[in-house]
Amino acid sequence: MNIIRMSGGLGNQMFQYALYLKLRSLGKEVKFDDINEYRSESTRPIMLALFGIDYPRATWDEIVVFTDGSMDPLKRIRRKLFGRRAIEYYEEGFYDPRVLQFESMYLRGNFQSEKYFADIADEVRKLYHFPSLEDMHLPEDLYGSTRTCLDAIEATHSIGLHMYRSDSRREAELYEGICTEKYYEGAVHFLQEKCPEATFFIFSNEPKWVKKWAENLIGSQIREDMSREEIQALEKRFVMVEANTEYTGYLDMLLMSKCKHNIISNSSFSWWAAWINHNPDKLVVAPSRWMNGKESNDVYFSGMTLVDAQGKVSGVAK
Repeated sequence: MNIIRMSGGLGNQMFQYALYLKLRSLGKEVKFDDINEYRSESTRPIMLALFGIDYPRATWDEIVVFTDGSMDPLKRIRRKLFGRRAIEYYEEGFYDPRVLQFESMYLRGNFQSEKYFADIADEVRKLYHFPSLEDMHLPEDLYGSTRTCLDAIEATHSIGLHMYRSDSRREAELYEGICTEKYYEGAVHFLQEKCPEATFFIFSNEPKWVKKWAENLIGSQIREDMSREEIQALEKRFVMVEANTEYTGYLDMLLMSKCKHNIISNSSFSWWAAWINHNPDKLVVAPSRWMNGKESNDVYFSGMTLVDAQGKVSGVAK
């Protein structure tokens, strides 16, 4: 039996469950450890139930055996003297084919690559299908704001722009200088050239900073010969989406996935929003580096346009 250690928010959980599906397709028995990473009250909620997903959970005794975590006094002394004898494997890189080879292992990692599940992608895409807003039974105010935004997205040449600010992350140096202001500006300019009628729906964990950024970007596009009506039309092409919290953030993924095109940050959350976007002609812009000090090619899916930290298009993912 393999045990996958679940961790992170919805995007990470989706990658980990996609790995589960792949391992099951290979005939392996797989369970989840959804205990260790989710003990704290401040931990992000487990949200796979949104997709009607239930999963087999490892018992605490099973987890203890794999991780050599018994609190038995003799075993604690043995660990102190000779080290831990855990049966666990840490994923290397974004795609590590060795993860697929084990029959009995405690697996730790993000598993953040389409390569893990490329051959069952249709199954994964079918599974990660949001229910309708009506079937979600949202509070009236939240339903109303989400419906209004969804209607606007479906009625326009919509682009979902996810601006996840790295300075609020742990280990910020891993993400420094990747999703810069210039990156987002370059991504916006690229899609404005491709889609002159584009409306950008902006999703962020730091709306105050993003509002200022958007004001500066709009200001840089205003020409002296533009009429007041033209300026107002330009301003309306940048829409902040602010209704959701950590516990309703899945609605942001839903809304981003309904946009015609996507600009993503180096985040599993917006990666999935772009991946489950069903528009056959979608354009997806991603940062050309995903993490400092780590080769990133395996994180991209085919067709992504890569833009660097200076705002320049650097290539298209194969």
